[in-house]
Amino acid sequence: MTRRLLQLLIGLFLYGIAIALMVRGAIGVAPWDVLTQGIDSHTHLGFGLLTVILSGVVLLFWIPLRQKPGVGTVLNALLVGPSVDVGLWLVPAGLDLWLRALLFAAGVLLLAVATGLYIGAHLGPGPRDGLMTGLHRRTGWPIWIVRTGIEGTVLALGWVLGGNVGIGTVLFAALVGPLCQWTIPRLALPLPASRTPAPASALADAR
Repeated sequence: MTRRLLQLLIGLFLYGIAIALMVRGAIGVAPWDVLTQGIDSHTHLGFGLLTVILSGVVLLFWIPLRQKPGVGTVLNALLVGPSVDVGLWLVPAGLDLWLRALLFAAGVLLLAVATGLYIGAHLGPGPRDGLMTGLHRRTGWPIWIVRTGIEGTVLALGWVLGGNVGIGTVLFAALVGPLCQWTIPRLALPLPASRTPAPASALADAR
């Protein structure tokens, strides 16, 4: 359990750093981060704080879906936002385009590793993961339809609010699934015999 908790914490911290790298890349971010940026452009509450707030809002949707949070769910909601702020503090804005492209690429790769660590700890899905899998379970719709619907909705809303939609958004959508498909099984810790892991395809977005 100690090893699983340590892996979870490392994964969540790296996940936030990965988001910060992609934000500083400034060539487009993941759909949920587009929404966060859009809201921040109007409220000025800060990216990290809004990440935590949005996680709490998403968890409210778990109630009618009868999803049960785990310790990983709670820690995800509380820790990813602050770790994003750490990354944004460490990495300056306004870099040259080639440096920003490298930051974005590093962010996508790091996010895949962080996803493997976090999911591989088997301590509960993140708020956004649980929304996706909960809707899949309740509606019977395929995971890809549920995920596309959710991310399409938040992307459109974030874009209308002023979030950064760009080539990076497209690259993220194309690359994150295959990368996480590779990292999740390789970084997963052994489960107790009484537990069965969720399919990697259902957990491709660790947040």
